Amino acid sequence: MFRMILDLIKKPFFILSMSALLSLTALLAALFSEAFLGLEPCILCIYQRIPFAIVIAFWLISFFKRSSLKVMSALSSIALLINSGIATYHTGVEQKWWASAFEGCTVPANFFSNEPQSILENILSTPSARCDEIPWQDPLLGLSMANYNIALCFGLFAALFLSLYLSKTTKDDQKQTVVDAA
Repeated sequence: MFRMILDLIKKPFFILSMSALLSLTALLAALFSEAFLGLEPCILCIYQRIPFAIVIAFWLISFFKRSSLKVMSALSSIALLINSGIATYHTGVEQKWWASAFEGCTVPANFFSNEPQSILENILSTPSARCDEIPWQDPLLGLSMANYNIALCFGLFAALFLSLYLSKTTKDDQKQTVVDAA
């Protein structure tokens, strides 16, 4: 079983394909939770979707141009690591470990201004979901979607990185074996 998993990890296209599939699943789950469960995303939630879309685009490029597989896998791993970082930042905002630096994550300072035009502008420009409020938590573990996103993205980053490393090592080993045999 371990040998079979190791053989699959050594195949960058397989790992990139699984990363793209899981990225698509994460995007669809986010859209489903909006459309059918009534959850509204904050700006950080939206930012976390961008790397998933990038991974899918990189997979499409590698699908049609296999010569770019290693570069697309490397770029996908970087995108997923960045996504893990955004999710970590989002978790910190949710847990109130730090204040968000992104506009739209908190109520603006002049939100309660006495000028009618200013109040209307603030209401229309403020997103409906706040970054420091957790819209959904796992009832068993108490984890938010941002927490799960950290684990998912970091795990996919590690799998892609390991796949690239092992596929390179395997080819180097094969070349050495051919040289030793000669």
